[in-house]
Amino acid sequence: MISASVLKNDEKAIFRLRELYSKYGYSRYKVSKFEEYDLYAHNKSFLVSENVLTFTDTDGRLMALKPDVTLSIVKNIAANGNETQKLYYNENVYRTSPSADGFREIMQTGLECIGNIDDMAMCEVLLLAAKSLDVISEDNILDISHMGFLLGMIENAGLEGTDADKMIGFVEHKNLPAIRSLCEALSISKDATDALCALTSLYAPMEEVLERVEGMVKGEKMSEAYRELKCICDMLKSCGVGEKIYVDFSTVNDRTYYNGVTFKGFVKGLPDSVLSGGRYDTLMRKMGKSACAVGFAVYLDKLDRLSIDTKDYDVDVLLLYSEESDKLLTARTAEEQRALGHSVLCASGERTDIRYRKLMKICGREVVTLEAND
Repeated sequence: MISASVLKNDEKAIFRLRELYSKYGYSRYKVSKFEEYDLYAHNKSFLVSENVLTFTDTDGRLMALKPDVTLSIVKNIAANGNETQKLYYNENVYRTSPSADGFREIMQTGLECIGNIDDMAMCEVLLLAAKSLDVISEDNILDISHMGFLLGMIENAGLEGTDADKMIGFVEHKNLPAIRSLCEALSISKDATDALCALTSLYAPMEEVLERVEGMVKGEKMSEAYRELKCICDMLKSCGVGEKIYVDFSTVNDRTYYNGVTFKGFVKGLPDSVLSGGRYDTLMRKMGKSACAVGFAVYLDKLDRLSIDTKDYDVDVLLLYSEESDKLLTARTAEEQRALGHSVLCASGERTDIRYRKLMKICGREVVTLEAND
């Protein structure tokens, strides 16, 4: 068994998340380290970072070290909607990171549910997203939205094409002055303008928001989105995870890829999301697949900036010895302490650079405990 004390934050998360997803019947999926560059060139807005590391293969094709896993899975999986495939992955991706200069090799974990996505499947993915955040830190929030609700309101207001895209961008940044300015320029009614601003400003626990937006529902698209959100809310509440789930309609993704529920996860101590996902049927159609799909990724590279289980010591036992110490006793004492589950550093002479729980010393043929901080 690997001791958790020797693992970094991202390594701990990988093992715990793999165990979590396996418990829910998800199977591990492996993808190639690289794909043809065209796959990413045609879908750059889907990527976390648009920078892609490329190389020329021996046959002259331009290849890329994969910056994303979802695109590779969608490209390579047989998905016709007749059966639901539940997959999780732990894969290295290659991209730039906000926490470092240049390209990095980053371990990314996540899951995809592909096939017939009903309310139960949707709820399960959100439940796993919430539980994934708990693996990282108990102090977390999962923000969810529904592209159908927002797009329905935008369509009802008479916005389409590039104007609709502009409005989505303004909603994402909660830019109320820009929303009102665009509506005024396009002669959008005051009621529709006020509704868009009210929706953008909402941020509260799921149940509370649903009560407040029920009166805004207008048209088939908004009605279906509200029904789905209400169903998800009730199911998540019954699973005991509803209290840390908030609705924020500014949580949006590119509408050329996403069409339903979208969500982002945050933990205390990090300024931006550590988890992101949503329903991406539109991406599936774009890539010639008839199935539906929903999934999320956990950005493990961001955990480098998060202090979890910070220890105030380097080793459990610092064992000092000298030329006069009994060498057999020294070796045996160190192994006895390790057998007790302690980490032990053997050192000749004083070590002021090491933080320890217990300081022991081999004095001739005797073991002496000089300090204990248990």
